[in-house]
Formats: sequence, structure tokens, C-alpha cells
Amino acid sequence: MRAVIQRTSEASVTTGGMVSGQIGRGLLVLLGIEHEDTQEDAAWLAAKIVQMRIFSDLEGKMNHAVQDVGGDVLVVSQFTLHASTRKGNRPSFIRAARPEIAIPLYEAFLAAVEAQLGKPVQRGVFGADMQVALVNDGPVTIWIDSRARE
Repeated sequence: MRAVIQRTSEASVTTGGMVSGQIGRGLLVLLGIEHEDTQEDAAWLAAKIVQMRIFSDLEGKMNHAVQDVGGDVLVVSQFTLHASTRKGNRPSFIRAARPEIAIPLYEAFLAAVEAQLGKPVQRGVFGADMQVALVNDGPVTIWIDSRARE
């Protein structure tokens, strides 16, 4: 699994003209799932994101996690995170998981984040055409791949 995490002061996702998820202070997580990902990847990534200390303390140092600051999480599925640009100028998405694999792992990731965070997670609509808006606070943007475990 790959995730791009952005610290936000506000973020939302709209599908078909309707807001399906919206947060204030917190994290926007763009989540890509590939065909080799497992439940273990979902659990590891969820714990890593919820525990990541990227919110400032009173001294301005990044010492707090999203749950420490009472922040929210918005998760948006994004298969394009597994794009290969090795050949030509048209990306290949062959490594992105098909829906029958990706949807259960997406749901497992959401459940793991909710369990770690202790509250519901906002979300986009899996597989839909979505418009994502955010104010990236910092800006702070971090990329994580569960295969690399770093």
C-alpha cells in the first residue's frame, strides 16, 4: 500500500456534486492499493499514520500525532499512486489492485484507522470520480509505502 499524507487545516472530497467527506485540522490520506497488498499492510500503514508525530507542540516541534491534537482523518482511494512511468508518456496502472482485492483492503484500512484513532474516519467514494480540496498546513506532505516499512 502506498499513502500520501498531507497535514491539513481543512480538506474535503466531493463526488457527483455532494460532499462525501470533510475535515478541519487533521490528515488527508490518499491511499493506493496494489494486488500484492495484504491485511497486514493495511494494519501496519494505519498504525504508522495515526501515530506519526507531524503536528507541532507548544515549541513548534513536530511532536504530536493526529490523535494527540484531536484531529480528524479523511481517506481517499487513489489507484494512480501505483502508476508506472517507466515506458513512454502514458502511465501504466497494472500494479494497482482490481476492485475485488482493493475494496476489502480499503475497508480494512479504514477500520484499522478508526480503531487506532478512536473515532469515525471521513472518506471518499471508492472508484468514483472525486474532487479533492485541501489547505495543506505547513505544507507537510509525506509519502509512505508499506513494502519499504519506513
